Amino acid sequence: MSTSTGGQGSLEGAVIAVAGAAGPAGRATLLRLAEAGATVVGCDADAARLAEAVDAARYAHGGAKVIGDTVDLLDPEQTREWAGRTEKEFGRIDGLVHLVGGWRGSKTFAETDLRDWDLLHNLLVRTVQHTSLAFQEGLQRSGNGRYLLISAAGASKPTAGNAAYAASKAAAEAWTLALADAFRKAGGEEGPRAAAAILVVKALVNEQMRAERPNAKFAGFTDVTELAEAIAGVWGRPAREVNGKRLWLTPEP
Repeated sequence: MSTSTGGQGSLEGAVIAVAGAAGPAGRATLLRLAEAGATVVGCDADAARLAEAVDAARYAHGGAKVIGDTVDLLDPEQTREWAGRTEKEFGRIDGLVHLVGGWRGSKTFAETDLRDWDLLHNLLVRTVQHTSLAFQEGLQRSGNGRYLLISAAGASKPTAGNAAYAASKAAAEAWTLALADAFRKAGGEEGPRAAAAILVVKALVNEQMRAERPNAKFAGFTDVTELAEAIAGVWGRPAREVNGKRLWLTPEP
């Protein structure tokens, strides 16, 4: 498998799963990974939106292998079946990109609704737990596997109205760093053969958001195409260099 990311960035022969593939960031990531030559297996709970995202990536890159699977990532058995099925069908699994998102917040700390925590815990923490446990062994077998979590700067500097969101993101980061430590220990003296890393943004922006709010500045936001480019680039860096690291796409708070 080539991992050069110069120019168009080759991931020829790689098999990469994308969780939360139907949203704007997922769509951009499917496109970028397909462009780089990877076989991309996207999953989402929304079958209709997932089909649209997969079709768009296939259309943009004729001949690209882009597959969609409707998977409930809150079901650990379904998630394990998805991981096993993907590796069995394509002979390997080289990556899991976690793009499952969601946001809830309040005007003040006192107004925090703990039902928001319940929702965000499922979306932002449970899906990380289930995918990491399901894909760990396959990523280690890859020889250059990557588990990539997309996180937010707010996890490191929570604000009063974002307690549930920031705490969920922080928990997801801690879980991902524990996976990174497992990869480090499995690699022994030779170093990790797989890596778990966190890409940190302030927030994401896409073309539709700009069209809906033409006067908005979106200061410090990362465009979903820039995020997709950064995701594709992680395979071109040694596992030892990125394992257990926060890769900041926005200034550190």
